[in-house]
Amino acid sequence: MNFFRFVAEDVRRWLAVLGVAKLEDLIGRTDLLALAEAQTPRQRGLDLAPLLAAADGRGDAARHCTETRNRPRDTGVLATRMLDEMRAAIHAGAGGEFSYPVRNSDRSLGARLSGEIARVHGNHGMADVPLTVRLQGNVGQSFGAWNAGGLHLHLTGDANDYVGKGMAGGRIVLQPPAGSRFVPRDTPIMGNTCLYGATGGELYAAGRAGERFAVRNSGATAVVEGVGDHGCEYMTGGVVAVLGRTGLNFGAGLTGGLAYVLDLDRDFVDRYNHELIDVLRITPEGMEHHRHHLRALLRCHVEHTGSAWGRAAAGGIPRRRRPLLAGQAQGRLAGTAGRRAEARGMSQSLHVHQISPLPCLAGEGWGGVCSRSEVPPPPGLPLQAGGGEVRGPLQAGG
Repeated sequence: MNFFRFVAEDVRRWLAVLGVAKLEDLIGRTDLLALAEAQTPRQRGLDLAPLLAAADGRGDAARHCTETRNRPRDTGVLATRMLDEMRAAIHAGAGGEFSYPVRNSDRSLGARLSGEIARVHGNHGMADVPLTVRLQGNVGQSFGAWNAGGLHLHLTGDANDYVGKGMAGGRIVLQPPAGSRFVPRDTPIMGNTCLYGATGGELYAAGRAGERFAVRNSGATAVVEGVGDHGCEYMTGGVVAVLGRTGLNFGAGLTGGLAYVLDLDRDFVDRYNHELIDVLRITPEGMEHHRHHLRALLRCHVEHTGSAWGRAAAGGIPRRRRPLLAGQAQGRLAGTAGRRAEARGMSQSLHVHQISPLPCLAGEGWGGVCSRSEVPPPPGLPLQAGGGEVRGPLQAGG
């Protein structure tokens, strides 16, 4: 504050020297300017007269701000309508289900609803009687920003950047439309910097996220099917499961929380940031609690998104018996040929109790990432998705 006081005092002194009372009086006063002497042939060739003449103050156009604020480009028509239609349910704490079409000019959908929920009930006051909002289409930036507990947003379509920014609770689900001709796990379903600074809640997406996914996440749980560069950057808490390929520099600055990564190409070791985190392979011996936790995450992911890829990944985790193939044995039998088969399709990977080309938690494909400063979780880790302080790493399958 002292710095800005000094700046203001200096401005006042210069205004006094120039003989004007306020900054607006200087607009167009080109007579107070003097041209600096040119030093080079190129500078001497410049004619600044047209530039100075354009600032002489003539004409009807305003030369400074004449309104308290500019009209917003996004008038928030849909967001206003949603709040109007749900306000009674929020104040009554009654919950309910609503449905709307959306388009990419609809920005920050859910933010007003979360604000109203927080004002009336607090950040998590409607968690037991949630509002479920089903949306269809392509939504604009900041979908689900500052999402409060008790608000469940389910989008059939795709979203722009900043999904779940500052999310505090509730749930966000993204899934592609039925009958889509693309492969969801190979296709972006949300933009960059999603889940930025989230402190709680859940996000499930049947598709890939862009760059800097879950940056500064401190408490949210998320399952996606691939991320771009700088995933989980500066993450301090929460859980992220990536059911596919990551970009470069994964986990840079990660000091807390846990990430699971499915490493089918066995190159994750070259994609994560080695400075602060360790990477471990998820194996049956000594990591059964992680296997249970990951299985619960996959189960929730499939339940909410209907993801075929998530179902296949969950099906690769044996439940009632010791895996037939584990460790290096799984790697030998489900090696290059298996990964090629997996890339062609998922048909062989949908059986829960059978070993398939998709590496399972008992094999080389799964690993966990955690901060080196954290202590591995005890065997009593809670099994529900997002329940408990999970700390452990994913290993690149090598």
